[in-house]
Amino acid sequence: MLSPAKRLRLRIAETGLVHIMATHSPLSAILAEEAGFDGLWASGFELSALYGLPDMSLISMTQHLDMMRAIAGRTTLPIVADIDTGYGNAINVIHAIREYERSGASAVVIEDKTFPKVTSLAADGRQELLPIEEFQSKIRAAVAARQSADFIVIARTEALIAGLGEDEALKRGLAYVEAGADMVLIHSKKKDPSEIESFSRSWKGSVPLVIVPNAYPELDSTRIKALGNIKMTIYGNYGIRAATTAMQDAFRRIIADGGVQNVHKSIVKVEEIFRLQNMEQVKADEARFLA
Repeated sequence: MLSPAKRLRLRIAETGLVHIMATHSPLSAILAEEAGFDGLWASGFELSALYGLPDMSLISMTQHLDMMRAIAGRTTLPIVADIDTGYGNAINVIHAIREYERSGASAVVIEDKTFPKVTSLAADGRQELLPIEEFQSKIRAAVAARQSADFIVIARTEALIAGLGEDEALKRGLAYVEAGADMVLIHSKKKDPSEIESFSRSWKGSVPLVIVPNAYPELDSTRIKALGNIKMTIYGNYGIRAATTAMQDAFRRIIADGGVQNVHKSIVKVEEIFRLQNMEQVKADEARFLA
């Protein structure tokens, strides 16, 4: 049987572009798999939001790993783990790679910010980057630490986020490929895709690109494929935003209506939750083992 990491590599080769949905819980992972996504993004932003905290390195590696293990236990999809800055220096990265690979990740994304980081899309957020050579050491450490050659190490440069321009982003991306990265994630908070499209057209690296089109949602799969070198799209915060939208609407309606008499008609029945919980299998096991 092929490993999830191998399946992810094959899926990239077969389709030319994989769609990865952010998750923050096993339930969101189940829903993403049922919807037809190619893989899951174990998102630091979404888990931080689940805890009601800003995405500023406040969630520990242990908390993130615990949730990722829970997600891995309820899905067959490959998981791309968001490990922020790698939880420290190159030695911390070695430990992180071993733990994440052992826990079910098929890939990791490491970004070139300093620790503690600030979420990329925050207005006027502090965006400080490591020296290139220091981040290259982190990438080399990650590549050396992985047990399977199929495990994907994705280097994320925040040069555009930090306002350092395309030339610096290209320089960093190429340096990270030299250090052994399998893919390069280029991020932008510009409200249109021009910055990403320009970077893609200028990219001469030997590995494909990854994008997270949160700020520029009009860049759809047709336009992405036309660029030719972007092979992974991560939908970075849509799971938690969709869940928040639905809960805000339902909770406010219950208060406004003075009860659940209207809301209960427009949300899923409890039987659908039972299905997602695999209740039928539990009942079958009860009949088999508790009778």
